[in-house]
Amino acid sequence: MSEDMEDYEIAEKKDWTQLEPNYTLKVFLTILYSLILVTGIVGNSITIHVTQILKQNGYLQKNVTDHMVSLACSDLLVLLIGMPVELYSAIWFPFSSSSGNTSCKIYNFLFEACSYATILNVATLSFERYIAICHPFKFKSLLGGNRTLGLIAFAWLVSVLVALPLLVTTGTQGHIPIRQDTPAQNLTFCTNLREKWMMYRVSIFVAFIVYMIVLIGVGFMCRGMILVLRRPLKSADAKEANRSNVVPKHESPKGQMARKQTIIFLGLIVGSLMVCWLPNQIRRLMMAAMPKSRWTVPYFHHYITLHPIADTFFYLSSVINPFLYNVSSRHFREVFLQVLRCRLTIEHVNRRTIPRSRVGSARSIQPFLLKSLRRNKGNKSTVEKDIPSPISPTFQHQSDSGIGSETQQTLYLIEETDSSEKNGIKVLSESEI
Repeated sequence: MSEDMEDYEIAEKKDWTQLEPNYTLKVFLTILYSLILVTGIVGNSITIHVTQILKQNGYLQKNVTDHMVSLACSDLLVLLIGMPVELYSAIWFPFSSSSGNTSCKIYNFLFEACSYATILNVATLSFERYIAICHPFKFKSLLGGNRTLGLIAFAWLVSVLVALPLLVTTGTQGHIPIRQDTPAQNLTFCTNLREKWMMYRVSIFVAFIVYMIVLIGVGFMCRGMILVLRRPLKSADAKEANRSNVVPKHESPKGQMARKQTIIFLGLIVGSLMVCWLPNQIRRLMMAAMPKSRWTVPYFHHYITLHPIADTFFYLSSVINPFLYNVSSRHFREVFLQVLRCRLTIEHVNRRTIPRSRVGSARSIQPFLLKSLRRNKGNKSTVEKDIPSPISPTFQHQSDSGIGSETQQTLYLIEETDSSEKNGIKVLSESEI
């Protein structure tokens, strides 16, 4: 009884009108959120366009493109769903009527699903790159075909399952003190429901565990990729590479540099997620640690102070990815700037990797070689008539060996350029992020 009264007294001491920021803070957050929203929409939209261009021109693999597009889409949805609602219902008009109960539930569900889709897309991208770098000869069997799309769909499905409890545990209620049926100060706002407290608490802690598992898992995968790039190929992998006549990826300077860029990018994105998501995770844990009736006044003030800071950092995590792409990849940065300037000048990977002088010289020499071959064949038949037969085999051997070697060298040059045309896309696409 005394504990209930103490809870009741603590609940009465808190002024829930402080959830609404003052006017100066409202204006500042509106300007800041508007800048973040515009930057995020432009950056992620251009990212989707740039990845398609890089894929069409042979600089990006299809599976990496799918991961990057899925990640950009989840960031866009976080910004488009979260920020307008945040400005209206949490900053300018935080107190609403009970008629907004359904919209509160849908907003919390969609926002949670899109948010965790972002971090799970990072996990699937890291896993795909980990298999490609650490187990390159098992990559096609594990993630070939449409399995990448299945992995992305699995990430979205898990994010929906993580967010599903919020459809039940949240709503427009406000804080209802113990032994009362009406909200304190007659203020209702979108929050967790008192009667679904334990289910809400479990869902928040499960979501936090998923967040930590992703960060730790990606960290271990990055560490594994770094160790693989630092050590030579294993004997089994080297034998398999020699059998298939494939240049080992870890011995290629371009391959090593590109994979180092991949690890740098994944490290940056995980670091940004850890920094940008941490304040919001602390705020959520504060909500789930104890019911509002047990909040002390300092605890309540800390929550109010942390709320705008946590939301700002959280939305920054959906804006920062295009900047990380530009930092970690030179090709992405070049095409990104070309799209911004509306002057797309990128060439296909074949045209940039094959020296035109070699191709041109090989094709220009070919007609003369054919004429020389015909002339020598005519001379050969004349010599066979005029010169005795014991000498003719020697002359024939010299003539055939000279023209044959020259023709063989030229055909090898043409064949080499043609093979580089066919393999150029594969080599560079595997080495790009």
